Amino acid sequence: MSINNFRFDQEGLNRFFGPLEAKIMNILWNGHEMSIKEVQLELEKEKPINFNTVMTVMNRLVDKNILTKRLAGRTSIFKPVKSKADFIHHQSKKLTENLLDEFGGLVVNHMLDSLTDVDDSLLQKLEQKLEQLKKDRN
Repeated sequence: MSINNFRFDQEGLNRFFGPLEAKIMNILWNGHEMSIKEVQLELEKEKPINFNTVMTVMNRLVDKNILTKRLAGRTSIFKPVKSKADFIHHQSKKLTENLLDEFGGLVVNHMLDSLTDVDDSLLQKLEQKLEQLKKDRN
């Protein structure tokens, strides 16, 4: 599973997906396996959308290895390859590794500078990770 475009100017899942892709993924992550028609009906609670548009986007998510597809009779049933939490974990880790590979210590400095308004529990987790990293290196 590989998301090649990260949109800094967006929020949430729209950083990884187009708007319709993000809506479809949220529907599938909040539910169970679903057909295209079931997803279309959920999307239409917000506004009308063409079945073929939903089908095209869902099949592209299969091609990107974000969704799996299986046949149940003549109906295609879709489900996410990973849970939402696993997807976000994987993508944020990959993004961090890419930034570190590209920019090294500068990225670490910027990350630390951005910690000024964080919860103390996050700082404690960071301290624990640093201590564990030091132990593992010795």
